[in-house]
Amino acid sequence: MKLDTGLGSKCLLIGVGLLVSSLAFQAAPPQADGAAIFKKNCTMCHGTDGKGFPALKTPNFTDPKWQSSTKDKEMREVTKNGKKGTAMPAFGGQLKDEEISAVVAYIRSLKKK
Repeated sequence: MKLDTGLGSKCLLIGVGLLVSSLAFQAAPPQADGAAIFKKNCTMCHGTDGKGFPALKTPNFTDPKWQSSTKDKEMREVTKNGKKGTAMPAFGGQLKDEEISAVVAYIRSLKKK
């Protein structure tokens, strides 16, 4: 049995390789940008630096005490469902779960700043 090593076979192999490569890139969803989502939705009440506003009684996300006492699960739930008795609205209808998780990760990054 003889393999055809002509130009047509080489083009087919290149085409298949390009198709597989493009499918691999399409399979990975883009990562949500927690900082951009925070900037768009949260800075009005939590400040651009995440330090909050005492007059609004919003938490200081840069405070190590707040960071250590607040669990990620709690932050996701409050972001998704809002917080009763406060001005914190629910964002579950506007943000996907992965976007909320990206915001939580961004808030965690503020403890270093």
